[in-house]
Amino acid sequence: MSVSTTSVDLKSRLSEHVRETPPSGIRRFFDIAANMDDVISLGIGEPDFVSPPSAIQAGIDALEGGRTSYTSNAGMEELRQLIAKEYDERYGVSYDPDTEVLVTVGCSEAMQLAMQALLNPGDEVLIPEPCFVSYGPNAHFAGGEVTYVPTSVDNNFQVTAADIEPHLTDRSKVLFLGYPNNPTGAVLRRETLEEIAQLVIDYDLMVVSDEIYDRLIYGTARERGHVCVPSIDRLRERTVLLSGFSKNYAMTGWRLGFACAPAPILQGMHKVHQYMVMSAPSMAQEAAIAALRDGQEDVERMRQSYDERRRVIVEGLREAGLPTFEPEGAFYAFPDITSTGLSSEEFVRKLLEEEQVACVPGGAFGPSGEGYVRCSYATGLDDIKEALVRIQRFLSKYQQ
Repeated sequence: MSVSTTSVDLKSRLSEHVRETPPSGIRRFFDIAANMDDVISLGIGEPDFVSPPSAIQAGIDALEGGRTSYTSNAGMEELRQLIAKEYDERYGVSYDPDTEVLVTVGCSEAMQLAMQALLNPGDEVLIPEPCFVSYGPNAHFAGGEVTYVPTSVDNNFQVTAADIEPHLTDRSKVLFLGYPNNPTGAVLRRETLEEIAQLVIDYDLMVVSDEIYDRLIYGTARERGHVCVPSIDRLRERTVLLSGFSKNYAMTGWRLGFACAPAPILQGMHKVHQYMVMSAPSMAQEAAIAALRDGQEDVERMRQSYDERRRVIVEGLREAGLPTFEPEGAFYAFPDITSTGLSSEEFVRKLLEEEQVACVPGGAFGPSGEGYVRCSYATGLDDIKEALVRIQRFLSKYQQ
């Protein structure tokens, strides 16, 4: 048998969508840090807590009991009922667990399903930025055209109707919101969302709302309460709500998320889900049921710990000479590093090389993130304090 020696350009065989999409700007520095000694990571947005004990035990029980089969494509009925109950009781938004709730493999799958179900080739998706790195690529992979809407610290990184409207065209179809925001920690005020709602109606848009950090809010935002997008008048029928258990419940490795949406939209997402993954892991679903039933005190305990860390890191960064927006949600600080004269990429690289502190360049989250870096405070308080000492030492050399 002869073996061909012809050189094949395999990269050219990849789809244009894949070739045009850069690798994640978050993971690149994480991978570098993983091969270094004595690194304090403020990079990856992952809780340093373990999952609630009730969830862990439920997962063990499922495995030991041999409950390892497929579930309904939509997810276990009890889990969907509990998710619907949670949104009804917490935010006053009612969903039919049989037709309007879908359990997915993480919030990431729910996001991709929403894009696949809503977009035709060439449809425009408007995404406020800085934003989580997956939003644009998910829309791009589904054939959508992405228009980024800049936000700034001058308006607390909130996107407004006035920001959005100039970017609308006759091809605009979806507005993608991600609040509480990764990477800035910003939240949206109710009055801001009400103005956006009017714009959504006027321009006949759909909304995809990533609310995976909804329980992790602090300060005056907690006093006001998280504003669930479909709770705004006239937005429920136009909104796909995305969430999951990774952040609030420290269940990242269980890979369990969900989507809630009006039945016709959810049916379309369900169709893609059937062919893509069949069903979410059964033992993870049992763990999520236990978390919803018995894990609420764990969520609050973690939130309070994040809040303490939030205050320490924001104060420490400010004392070091970095103007830092006060985050009201999620678990990220977003300091302004322009006083160093370094780009966000240079700052992160040098900080890692010289002081073994890992964070993420703000430019990875969109053009409005340039001049900032993202520092996750989902790590131990002692590590945060030591990281601040190292950052202050680093700034003594570079700050102008």
